[in-house]
Amino acid sequence: MSLRLSSRTREQSIRVVRGVRVVRVFMEALELRSKRVFEFLDAHDIKYEVYFHPESPTIEIAKQYWREDGSVHCKNLFFRNHKGNRHYLVCFDCDQDMAIHDLEKRLHQGKLSFASPQRMERYLGLEPGSVSPFGLINDEESHTHLFLDHNLKNASSLSFHPNDSRGTVVISFEEFMRYLEAVGNSYEFIELY
Repeated sequence: MSLRLSSRTREQSIRVVRGVRVVRVFMEALELRSKRVFEFLDAHDIKYEVYFHPESPTIEIAKQYWREDGSVHCKNLFFRNHKGNRHYLVCFDCDQDMAIHDLEKRLHQGKLSFASPQRMERYLGLEPGSVSPFGLINDEESHTHLFLDHNLKNASSLSFHPNDSRGTVVISFEEFMRYLEAVGNSYEFIELY
């Protein structure tokens, strides 16, 4: 007995196989991104803790899965200047709100806009929903300047995605500063709110 598939069934089967392949490649890329973070931190003897949870591309979703570990969970926004020749990563406590116009005044960098997903990929090697200072590992030319809210200095520990929104890295403030020195991008603490 032979089994015949209609051309429509064959097309649907091919789409499913291709879809599975695409999902598999995508999952491998995400795992590679977080693996690169862990390898970098380990190579520099930077201490951290990590835990995994369902995908959490927004703060609202992530709050469902964060542990009560005493860390300040950070919101990370990626901007470009008006000319598009400078890029900025802005990091602050996720429980704070910030208007982009207020941010422009505080940063003194002219008109800002959110960087496109293509720029995010080019400079940080990341996709929307997974932005964190750990993306600076992928910024080989140290093109991106990091602005950190000065209130983060008071935190005993901070938490970020490991370049994959399915995990959270908890790192002490001191170890985070060691990370920033190791990664080599310029950074500064400023009053954001």
